[in-house]
Order: sequence, then C-alpha cells, then structure tokens
Amino acid sequence: MVKKFIIAIDLGGTNLKCALLDSRLKIKARSYFNTRSFDNKPKLIQGIIQSVESFMVNHRLNRSAVLGIGIGMPGPVDTRKGLVHFLPNIPGWKEVGLKKILEHKTKLPVFIDNDAKLMALAEYKCGAAKKYKNALCLTLGTGVGGGLIIDGALYRGPDNAAGEVGHLIINEEGLVCGCGGRGCLETYIGNNHIIREARKLFGPGITLEEVSALAGKKNAKAINFWNQVGEKLGVAVSTLVNVLNLEAVVIGGGVSHAGNALFDSVRQTVRSRAMRVQGQRVKILKAKLGVDAGIIGAGYLVKES
Repeated sequence: MVKKFIIAIDLGGTNLKCALLDSRLKIKARSYFNTRSFDNKPKLIQGIIQSVESFMVNHRLNRSAVLGIGIGMPGPVDTRKGLVHFLPNIPGWKEVGLKKILEHKTKLPVFIDNDAKLMALAEYKCGAAKKYKNALCLTLGTGVGGGLIIDGALYRGPDNAAGEVGHLIINEEGLVCGCGGRGCLETYIGNNHIIREARKLFGPGITLEEVSALAGKKNAKAINFWNQVGEKLGVAVSTLVNVLNLEAVVIGGGVSHAGNALFDSVRQTVRSRAMRVQGQRVKILKAKLGVDAGIIGAGYLVKES
C-alpha cells in the first residue's frame, strides 16, 4: 500500500510554518520562516512554493503520493474559490486567487481556509475542545483569530467569514485597525500593541516571553500587565458567551503562553461580566496543540476536502 502525505502550511503575520504530514496527520518534517523576510506578495508565494518543492525533493515524493496542500491564511478567505480577500496584517494582498496560482505551480490539489478556523477544527478534532459541541477557539498572535464550533461542526457562515473575533468592536472611538475598522479587539491585544505597551512599562527590547517569565516569578508589575490584557479579552469573550451559550472557549497562540496571569483574568472577567446561566456553563481552556494547531487543522482540511 502506497503511503500518502499532506503538505500543511500555516501563514501568520509573524511566521510561515510548513510541515509534511502522514495520512494520520503526524508531523514527519517541518520548516519555519519569518513572514517579514519576504518583501512582497510574489516573494511570499514563491517561498510557499519552494517549501513544497523542498519536501517533495528531500523525501523523494511523487505527486501521486501527496493528497494535497492545506493552507491557513490570516484573514478572510473564500474557501470554495480559493480566493484570499485580504490580510489585515500582511500588506499587498487583495482578492488573490492563491489556490489557482499554487495548483498551477505545484501541480497538486490546494485547499485554503482561514488560519483560526483551521486551529478551531484541529482543537475540536483532537485538542482541548474535543469534548464540546459548542466552542469558540481563539488564537492570539499578531492578529486575534477565532473559529466557532456550533452543534459539533465548524461554523463558517455564508461567506466563510464567521468567527472574526479579533474584529469585535470594544471601543467605538478606539484605535484604527488593519481591517479598516476602529476599536477592534485586535488593536488592544494583538502582539504589536501589547509589545508597545510592555516596552513602555519594562523598557525597550523586552519581549512578551520575558514578561510572561516575570509573571511566572510573581513579579507584580508583569502580573498586572497580563491581567489587563486578560480583562480586555474577557470582556469580548463575555459578549460571545452571552450570545452563543458556549460550553468552552479555547485560547491558543503565542500570547496564551502568558499563563495563569492571563487565564485567571479572563475567567474572572467572564464570571463577572457574562450572564449567570451562560457564565456558569462555559469553561475557559488553554489550547492543547500549541504551535502545531494550524498545521494539523490544515491537514484535516485536506483530508475532509
């Protein structure tokens, strides 16, 4: 029996993650690139193509052995047409027919979806949301992505645009967002904003990983910093808990590594802000699949397509 493989790609505002998966979605090889190292859209697309070709050459794969390429994109996508509408945190992308481009170049089937939806799919299939039929999965990084599981299925909406939690407006007069709106949640708890705020408090050059480490060592200023981030997130989550009567909210992405200082604040805010029945039901959980959630979700996308 011929072994089958999937090439999975998770594109974020900071990192381009690529992996070769077997048919059981076990990672056999991987590669990482800094998204900002690609100066423009054509170079980024070429970087994706080169990653695919590297897996094919290094593992001596015939195209018949590859089920397809699954790609998670950090923005709204028409998954049926394989069209990327735009990317809020990566300039130069507008109505890009990425599926057609990559299928022409790689001669492989290509399946594209929003990265947070794929993270939600993975966490529901084999991660922290596995036991719950109604869940919100959030990924906190350069942007704030969301995916909804409703009645045991990934909810996409008629335009595959559901779940954009990062663009929930929490301040009608707030900061301008990359999506063109104002006062979106992402502008307050996305990486770019919270790094700036951290450097005002802790000095230039500090990283969010270092602030998390300080919080883990009971540094009061670091704990308070993550408490404030958690409160803003908790306000947004409370709204969605009230509307959707969720069983679980799963939080992943780089910012989730802040640990208890962040999660305790989210839980406390949801308890105090959500309505009693919905607030008592919902559990706030840390994602289980870590940095691999988007990759595994892209694998599921190919298998289910």
